Amino acid sequence: MADLRVGRIEQGQTKIRNVPIAVTPEGFWCCPSPAVLQKTLKNHNHQSKSRVSSPLPSKTLPVQRAATPPVDRRSHGTSPGTKAVSDEQRCPTDNAAASASPTKAPERLPERPPKPCPDTLQRKISVGFGQPDTSDLKVILFGKEGIYVRMSVHRNILAEHSSFFADKFSRQSPVPCVEIVDCEDVEIYVETVGLMYCKEPKHRLIKQSVPRVLRILKVAESLGFRECIKSCLDYLEAVPWVADEEEKVVASVKHLQSFGASPILKRVASDISNPPNDTLAHIMQLVLKSNEDRGRREMKALVLKLLKENNVGTNVSVNIRIELFYSSCRTCMESLLHLFRQASEPGLSDTSIDSKDSVMRQIALEADNLIWLLEILIDRHAADEFATTWASQRELAELHLKLPIMSRHLVSCITSRLFVGIGRGEMLPSRETRQLLLQIWLQPLIDDYTWLQHGCRSFDRKVVEEGIGQTILTLPLEDQQTILLSWLGRFLKVGDNCPNLQRAFEVWWRRTFIRPYAEQQGTNVMSD
Repeated sequence: MADLRVGRIEQGQTKIRNVPIAVTPEGFWCCPSPAVLQKTLKNHNHQSKSRVSSPLPSKTLPVQRAATPPVDRRSHGTSPGTKAVSDEQRCPTDNAAASASPTKAPERLPERPPKPCPDTLQRKISVGFGQPDTSDLKVILFGKEGIYVRMSVHRNILAEHSSFFADKFSRQSPVPCVEIVDCEDVEIYVETVGLMYCKEPKHRLIKQSVPRVLRILKVAESLGFRECIKSCLDYLEAVPWVADEEEKVVASVKHLQSFGASPILKRVASDISNPPNDTLAHIMQLVLKSNEDRGRREMKALVLKLLKENNVGTNVSVNIRIELFYSSCRTCMESLLHLFRQASEPGLSDTSIDSKDSVMRQIALEADNLIWLLEILIDRHAADEFATTWASQRELAELHLKLPIMSRHLVSCITSRLFVGIGRGEMLPSRETRQLLLQIWLQPLIDDYTWLQHGCRSFDRKVVEEGIGQTILTLPLEDQQTILLSWLGRFLKVGDNCPNLQRAFEVWWRRTFIRPYAEQQGTNVMSD
């Protein structure tokens, strides 16, 4: 594990701590964020200004040093005008600045040159790796907002692990100091360099967060630190991701196939090129055949939600899925018709209660399945064929009256959902289909209306009545009259136990009794 040293400058003394990772002047166990450093710098300036009137002389404070060579680190007082004393392996710009003004008064600060210089910064962080007395290279990081970090490192370690440093050393030798200007992530840069001193970088990544490892991976790429890149990929392959991390991980590793990123990408993408329709069909069958109420209800809601998110338009794969849904619809309708025939047989009353309950439960299950499939098709704008198929179920509608209302009312929920869909424009069945749908299924719906209002939690009376009325008004005026007059006779007998279609009745009334005379009067005025 890397041995890092950090110098801290205080009013009374300087403390140097030997810790596994960097300790900053603020006491953090890693290089602090720019916001933290900036806040500390402001606080330090405020304290210095409050003591500026004090007649304290500007001199170098005594320093308590650990067992390190004299050339490793030096520090001085924290007076605003005092300059830091550099070590012998300082960059050329540091030597020039130090020799130009060795006895400069502390009250006057030199103008800051265009390029950041360590001596002009009031606060700096010094980090050491390995054995300080054998350090032969300084790496200086100039971060954002004036952050400056000086690292005492070893040339052979960096050249061995980093192709970036190896290339720099080969082009220019010897290199006493390397400056990294405009470093985007100083904190992670320091940590990544520290990983070069670790025998197993992967162990240092344990318990790190995914966003932090992605930051380390980015710096490791820029440094050509292959071992760290591989350790980051191993970490990302093994650790779970949360929802908002998945896209970031994929975007960060998809270009690292040569480093072994394929196992990570296989988590989100399959090698199978064909659409997984077999898998989808298997899921549909599992949900449709389930007899457990809670599990079936929750999974239907989840699959419907996921299919809505996956609605990508009309291409080949989507058309195949729609055919898959219609295949399930046909199966459910055939099963429902068979159950209706079985339930309407005279001999069913002679069977046991368990047998009758089983049939009624299966009817409710198949009706619920059809409602779910209809919702899927409506969401995909492909429910026209369902409306046509349902309108043709004349035998089913005839058997509907022979069953107890508590067993058949869910079937009327299918009819009401179709009327709502037509009224909202969610489907566009033909005029013949709309006529047939009203002719065959409106009366069974009216017969079950009382039970639907009190026995079906998802039934919305106003929405259903609006859908029925709008569907009627899409027909020719003669058909509107026939249906609405038939409804009027029933409504005057049972009242609230019948759908309230007064709004549709008003529209039909105006079309029949007012509009013709209004048009005739307009024609007469124009002729005059």
